[in-house]
Amino acid sequence: MSAELHTVGLSSTEIAGLWTNYINDSMSICISKHFLHHANNEDIKPIIAKSMALSEQHLKEITHILQKENCQIPIGFSDEDVNLNAPPLFFDLFPLSYVYGMSRMGLVSYGLFLSNVAREDIRSFFSQCLTSTKDLYNEAIDLMLTKGIYDRPPMIPYPDHVEFVSKKETFLSKWFEQKRPLNVLELSEMFFNIERNYFGLVMLTGFIQVTKDETIQHYLKKGKDLALQQIQFLNHTLINEDLMGSIMVNSEVSTSTVSPFSDKLIMSLVTMLNSQGVSFVGHALSVSSRVDLASEYLKLIPEILQYGKDGTDILIDRKWLEEPPHAPNRKELAKIK
Repeated sequence: MSAELHTVGLSSTEIAGLWTNYINDSMSICISKHFLHHANNEDIKPIIAKSMALSEQHLKEITHILQKENCQIPIGFSDEDVNLNAPPLFFDLFPLSYVYGMSRMGLVSYGLFLSNVAREDIRSFFSQCLTSTKDLYNEAIDLMLTKGIYDRPPMIPYPDHVEFVSKKETFLSKWFEQKRPLNVLELSEMFFNIERNYFGLVMLTGFIQVTKDETIQHYLKKGKDLALQQIQFLNHTLINEDLMGSIMVNSEVSTSTVSPFSDKLIMSLVTMLNSQGVSFVGHALSVSSRVDLASEYLKLIPEILQYGKDGTDILIDRKWLEEPPHAPNRKELAKIK
């Protein structure tokens, strides 16, 4: 007997992955259009165009899948959320840092999406997304290295022997001691959290400059303070360890006061980056056992969560928050007679 083929609908995790990807890619297209419109650097232009083309291809494929399933297509973001008549908000090198930063986060997100889906066409879609994002990420780093703007993590001497723990008490006291030398797991998380927060700091500085809404401007300033808090603690810790000084994303904000993006897009982007921040700080906490690091990360997580809630409240108040697909409310349905 031949195996019977069954048509299986989309699971909740598959809908979640497609829905999230649609929202994020539609936002990315708007930002890429602004960057591409003002791009003067002939080396950076192609990578911005490639990033935008990938996002546009993702939207087409997601739309095709959802239409075939008779599933509602998200609204996301459109040309109404970008003003191409606005002057450039960032100087020429920042779009490259943006492509690098977003593709790096995309690798994490696509890996998670892929691990959560089972249907063959959805697995194929997210596998393609992961591969193309990996290529974009590698291209961005190669270009940053060529231009001398890639900040390398701290260097340490190569280990010349392998050590095993001999006594539990000695190991635990050494491991959780506040002033023991930082290990490579902790150093890696510290570096990339500094880098991620500098990236956010540049974006927030630009957005504060062009946003006219006082409530949103106040919210963005709080985000800038939160990013600075993380940068200062981590940099201070590294400097005290004689490992490195401050690093910077190699970019600057222009003097423009005309917003190239809608307040809806700005708020959505900041809250999205903030939610990513919770994941990255949580991961840093999971591999950091030095007391001062663990304490700082534990203190930061509720602050980041509260900042995210404040941003979500603004989006809801302005009717800007598109609600994800959700399960039916069985209790409410039972009341309908």
